[in-house]
Amino acid sequence: MPEGFIAGEPMSGASFAQCFARCRADNRAALIPFLTCGYPDAPQSLELLQGMAGAGADIIELGIPFSDPLADGPTIQRSSFQALERGMTTEGTLDVLRAFRAGHDTPVVLFSYLNPILRYGVEEFARAAVEAGAQGLLLTDVPAGADPALESRLSAHGLDLIRLIAPTTSPERVAAIARAGAGFLYYISRTGVTGARTRLRRALGREVRAVQGRVGGIPVAVGFGISTPEQAADVAAAAEGVVVGSALIDHCEREGAEGVRDFVAALREAMERDGPDRSL
Repeated sequence: MPEGFIAGEPMSGASFAQCFARCRADNRAALIPFLTCGYPDAPQSLELLQGMAGAGADIIELGIPFSDPLADGPTIQRSSFQALERGMTTEGTLDVLRAFRAGHDTPVVLFSYLNPILRYGVEEFARAAVEAGAQGLLLTDVPAGADPALESRLSAHGLDLIRLIAPTTSPERVAAIARAGAGFLYYISRTGVTGARTRLRRALGREVRAVQGRVGGIPVAVGFGISTPEQAADVAAAAEGVVVGSALIDHCEREGAEGVRDFVAALREAMERDGPDRSL
């Protein structure tokens, strides 16, 4: 346990199914903020996780920092490099999650590239992640079906493998990805890397609804480029979940933990107030 963390009796994280069922009952989409673990440092990461949960996050995506984050734009790359410079590791990420679980049951998806998991040990990582309190894992560089043996070794220990779908994914491939996924699907709102954007693509809502028609009821969350409460509300009108990453880290750089809490609260308020009545 990192210095300054207080160990306690861990809570059991809620399942993704429970989370999305609760959101459906409330007639809203799930809010899923992203944080690079170890940014700005380990104790502040824990503070940010706690603040996001308290401000209304339904699910949290917790990134394991990696030295070559190819799917990430400059903001998340910068946060990852800073976290590594300050000593954050895969094991340290699980320690932060374990400390968060001492007081919160918010479901957590671990976001990673494959190399850190291979270095840790695949089955050792899966067991340790579940023990620390993770409900799911998103591996950006392991497409569904690319390595069935590896995927089975990870999911055998209880981790839901969250799958990515892109605007360029064919309808047949969408259905295959959905069959291989669990928890929810992550629809990438545009091609390219992560990063805040000033506007959403006009076709996004239509694309999300087309994906929903092919995936057999598994929830679809949308991320990449969602930057404002208004955009989150627009996406929430079409999708079951809204992922916000780079814009949140931008707020952390400028305003610290309080700014992050305020931004998450503003996202949640906009989604509750406007989401059901807006459309893309």
